[in-house]
Amino acid sequence: MTDLVTEAQTGNDGTSSAIPAEELSRITDDIIAALKTVFDPEIPVDIYELGLIYRVDIDDDRVVTIDMTLTAPGCPVAGDMPGWVENAVNAVAGVSGTKVNLVFDPPWDQSRMSDEARVALNYW
Repeated sequence: MTDLVTEAQTGNDGTSSAIPAEELSRITDDIIAALKTVFDPEIPVDIYELGLIYRVDIDDDRVVTIDMTLTAPGCPVAGDMPGWVENAVNAVAGVSGTKVNLVFDPPWDQSRMSDEARVALNYW
């Protein structure tokens, strides 16, 4: 699985995040756990393990921006899945809002899946 890029934005003056490191780590872990509750209805693996989440960015106001993709641009849940992701992440304690960007560059392929997803889908 390609590593997820998780960022805490720096301030306009170049300072580090206003969120304490320990809290930022907890929020990040909780966001990942929330993402693991979202499934593509046609694939019995969560979107995080499938490698559909490309970037999670948490700003100083605790607004989370997520770049994600789909397994295919014509995915039948393309209009719904970003809302599912937004709802799951908004439920995380300490998150004040979520914006989901649907991106298709780079295109998703099976190399982005975790070992857990490969086992679940029998892709060895």
